[in-house]
Amino acid sequence: MWAMCLRVWALTIKEWLAVLKDKRSRLSLIMPPLVQCLIYGYAATYDLNHIPYAWLDNDRGAASQALYAKFAGSGVFDLRATPPNAEQARRLISEREALLIVQIETDFQRHLELGEPAAVQVIADGRNSNTAAAATAYASAIVDQFNVEWRAAHGAPPPPLQVFSRSWYNPNLETRWYMAPSMIATLSLVQTMMLTALSVAREREQGTFDQLLVTPYSANEIMLGKALPAMFIGLGQASLVVVVAQLWFHIPFAGSYLTLYAGLSAFMLAAVGAGLLISAFSATMQQAMLYTFFLLMPFMLLSGLTTPIGNMPESLQYLTLMNPLRFALTLVQRVYLEGADLALLRPYFMPLLIIGALSLSGAALLFRYRLN
Repeated sequence: MWAMCLRVWALTIKEWLAVLKDKRSRLSLIMPPLVQCLIYGYAATYDLNHIPYAWLDNDRGAASQALYAKFAGSGVFDLRATPPNAEQARRLISEREALLIVQIETDFQRHLELGEPAAVQVIADGRNSNTAAAATAYASAIVDQFNVEWRAAHGAPPPPLQVFSRSWYNPNLETRWYMAPSMIATLSLVQTMMLTALSVAREREQGTFDQLLVTPYSANEIMLGKALPAMFIGLGQASLVVVVAQLWFHIPFAGSYLTLYAGLSAFMLAAVGAGLLISAFSATMQQAMLYTFFLLMPFMLLSGLTTPIGNMPESLQYLTLMNPLRFALTLVQRVYLEGADLALLRPYFMPLLIIGALSLSGAALLFRYRLN
């Protein structure tokens, strides 16, 4: 047992030296995850901070001016034009000069003073459905607030139902609070799979794999020697993203670091197993890279990172059960934002351990087959 540990340790040191001896390789371990984390934190956002809109006022009364003041004072809506008619407003939407058109009906104030319903039409550019839905929701919230204040100022009873919203774990509903913790698992998956997939293929191309075969290493020992450096590098890159999320984006960490790294270790096992499977199939580094990118895109799309899993077809929802990134994303987010403990995270640990055991077992079988 002790002799096996020494052999695995020696192979681990060899892999570390192969990765770290080149300056470009050292930079590639630090700069890409750092840059990608910053890009995702700033660019990958669903928040709307500036909504270009046009104001089409067919009434021009005091009530419509009060509503306009609400839009102007929101800090989100950016007035681009006040078209005189609907045809001009349509042109603004078609040429993407405005995302929304807020149109006030002719007898807007008279209807309000008589206690009758008054119409405010919000026309959105639906070519980007997510942005249009968010902008329309912002406009509806302003109109609802105006409605409550108008009724209170004119002695009318308040609306029978009022909604007071409160968001847990992300009080301001910032996309960055969701995206930055997600990058902890996502970026470490990319590097871990790439390193393990290329390790054996690189040795085959350089001719050192045959030298490794004549050493007293078993297939399992070779696997461990290839897997451990990639796992440590993946955990190191995950730590770098955690530091960026806390110190740069100021996203508070609510959970336990011990729980977080326990979950990341289980995830690294699954990621390393997938990488070793690729390396066992690949004869060249080019093949290993192609297979890795072939798997990474489905892993991203089927993880729930960009689209909810519940919105996917039922057949794809079953397919996501084979994706370790799906469970890792939820685990990291719950630890980071919610502060969940190990008891609550058991449903995510078990699938990661099962996927890791199956992928590592499959890689060991393939390695033995290739060695024989």
